[in-house]
Amino acid sequence: MWGVRHSESRNLVSVAYLYGVFTTRPELVGTFGMVGSTHWLASSSAMAVLEDGGNAFDAAVTAGFVLQVVEPHLNGPGGEVPLIFATAGSAPRVLCGQGVAPAGATIEHYTSLGLDLVPGSGLLAATVPGAWDGWLTLLRDHGTKSLRDVLDRAIGYARNGFPLLPRAVDTIALVSDLFREHWTTSAAQWLPGGVLPKPGGLFRNQKLADTWEWLLAAAEAAGSNREAQIEAARRAWSQGFVAAQIDEFCRSEFRDDSGREHAGVLTGADMAEWEASYEDALIVDFDEWSLVKAGAWTQGPVLAQQLRLLEGYDLSYVDGKPTAETVHLAVEAAKLAFADREAWYGDDPDVPLETLVSRDYAAQRRALIGAEASFELRPGSPDGRNPLLPKHVLQGATDGASLDAMGSIGEPTVARTGATRGDTVHVDIVDRWGNMVSATPSGGWLQSSPTIPSLGFCLGSRAQMFWLDKGLPNSLAPGKRPRITLSPSMALRDGVPALAFGTPGGDQQDQWQLGFWLAHMAGLNLQEAIDSPMWHSNAFPSSFYPRAWTPGELVIESRAGADVLEALRRKGHQVVDAGEWTLGRMSAVARDASDGLLRAGANPRGAQGYAVGR
Repeated sequence: MWGVRHSESRNLVSVAYLYGVFTTRPELVGTFGMVGSTHWLASSSAMAVLEDGGNAFDAAVTAGFVLQVVEPHLNGPGGEVPLIFATAGSAPRVLCGQGVAPAGATIEHYTSLGLDLVPGSGLLAATVPGAWDGWLTLLRDHGTKSLRDVLDRAIGYARNGFPLLPRAVDTIALVSDLFREHWTTSAAQWLPGGVLPKPGGLFRNQKLADTWEWLLAAAEAAGSNREAQIEAARRAWSQGFVAAQIDEFCRSEFRDDSGREHAGVLTGADMAEWEASYEDALIVDFDEWSLVKAGAWTQGPVLAQQLRLLEGYDLSYVDGKPTAETVHLAVEAAKLAFADREAWYGDDPDVPLETLVSRDYAAQRRALIGAEASFELRPGSPDGRNPLLPKHVLQGATDGASLDAMGSIGEPTVARTGATRGDTVHVDIVDRWGNMVSATPSGGWLQSSPTIPSLGFCLGSRAQMFWLDKGLPNSLAPGKRPRITLSPSMALRDGVPALAFGTPGGDQQDQWQLGFWLAHMAGLNLQEAIDSPMWHSNAFPSSFYPRAWTPGELVIESRAGADVLEALRRKGHQVVDAGEWTLGRMSAVARDASDGLLRAGANPRGAQGYAVGR
């Protein structure tokens, strides 16, 4: 389906462009290397590493550390990183830099505190920080540069300053009362002198620079061997000063989204026992194209499920914009796929993943897609098994209003209206040798938990994605990964890695990626597909505290056209006009195996994502 449509439409791109396909920037084309990310400083830093002889893996690690500095409201050193990568000539693999629940994170402990949900902020929400070990594992096994080489630019920005994004300032302002009254270590870091930072002004994180320099010193004390240095730095993090400081800090009590003070359960022993790991990717075939995702410990398979459900439909784009029928079908497919996510996904060996992404199962589920908008949460019964849903979901939907009253933010993601609060970051890279990376770092954002003053960063809050019900694939348990929303993507064409893409956006990631995929397969180039109007449904439970959802709600950019929005309303969708440029922060890179040409595009929304390359 997908491959045929794309092949037939390649010659129509230039014609369609002449007749009005809108694009904000050119699709970049070259032969040396391409980078797309959510911040221009990360993209430029990664490209500088490629220019210095590094490969895509060196560049990705560099970008990852720079993003921790320059987008602190969206990710940080205490967060996590799932990524998909392919070395030249090899099949793609998944690297899991998502830490697990601590040994003390039992359902009984949380319910004994009077909780029915894991708070979306504070120390109880922390899993083992995974980003450091994830990035260093990639660097050790597939990179060529030293740890100092890939950390140097991030340390420079933290030490000497970087322009603080207006949205970062907005986030600090939103939680400033919480910082001043309860998280005083965060106030000291993010409200210097008690004053809100100036948007676009120079901002420094000296303590973070000190922490990284300490880790580099520990690495270089191991000698001149690159791998030995990386191993020493991994141990210094998980068994040395960093782990000790985290252990001590977690014994204190701080306010969280429950409105009460709690100590954490994360310990130095938890950190010492965990390390990043590799695993096979989920590869789902669509004719000449194959989609590559991580497993059901992420929400990634929902993109494959949506595409399976949509096979056989005419998914049209006119002048670069989706028709009302295309959006309707995509939204109804999303509702079914995400209902399955709620019932079946988790870090659990019993997830029936092969069935969930099969054509036979999709054919059964496709019969539920009608001409009108659905308002039910309808998980399926793969292999005849009965779906189970959490009590919180069975108790019914919410209108999401409580999100606006929260003192802190579980995931500063896209609000019901489409107003961006932030969320996560993303980077895609392809080099001249054909190495390719898609990474979606997240967590440890400045508003997730109190700043650890000796380290200059805070812990993540990914444990909020667990349920406190027993017997579910995503039930909280020590040593288990939460079912995360982070969802990097790759695609093969005729079995060869050809496309890496992704976006921040919490539950919306695999809906915006669906829009990008449909637009690209309809003939739009990378940048045109990124610029094409986006949409998403809020008709299933959020993965973030307080787990709100609104049946029937469809958020869409007004650039889709007034006629499209009205047609969707007539189909029964509760349409929310998100404005012209509000949804998605996509980036993408591509490589054509036939001629070696490399391509890239990045999101113009928010005026900070950029692609670079030559």
